[in-house]
Amino acid sequence: MTDGIDSKNKATVSPLMGEGLRGDGTAKWYVVHTYSGYENKVKTSIERMVEYRGMQDLILEVVIPTEERIEIKDGVKKVKTRKLYPGYVVIKMIVNNETWYLVRNTEGVTGFVGHGSDPIPLTKEEIVRMGVEKLHIDLDIEVGDTVRIIGGLFEGQLGIVESINPEKQVVKAKISMFGRDTPAELEFSQVSKL
Repeated sequence: MTDGIDSKNKATVSPLMGEGLRGDGTAKWYVVHTYSGYENKVKTSIERMVEYRGMQDLILEVVIPTEERIEIKDGVKKVKTRKLYPGYVVIKMIVNNETWYLVRNTEGVTGFVGHGSDPIPLTKEEIVRMGVEKLHIDLDIEVGDTVRIIGGLFEGQLGIVESINPEKQVVKAKISMFGRDTPAELEFSQVSKL
């Protein structure tokens, strides 16, 4: 390979051509854009290259966000898996020139989501919303406590905790709106103790 062109005359992107070190040395989740329909191939290719090169401590996990749906057709119940974000793969990795180059030059990858060649990590809220990783939150509240709602539809409101479900990471609270008590189910990440 010379001047960024490989033997098949396909342009490749090299971190050596004007690219500096990336990231802060900690593992974060990044989104990679792929050709449509190549998500599984990209995931498999990256996992194989990571194993072959012994980079398991740098590229920790490769995920295709999916959900299971139940379809009933002609009285037959089938569980189908559907990609939540077609054309995207999510990778937990430490970004440096070597990992960036490996991912970026995997067949089927068009690039990282971010500014130019600088990948932008997902926020904790995005990670949870995408279903990539379940973050367990220890919330120091009890039934009867007043909580401030810091996210979602009722953001900025106060509520009285009626029940807590640590397994599901949800709180049921009573919120006073328009002079009436309204029940609401809130995720742990949407409330904070007063």
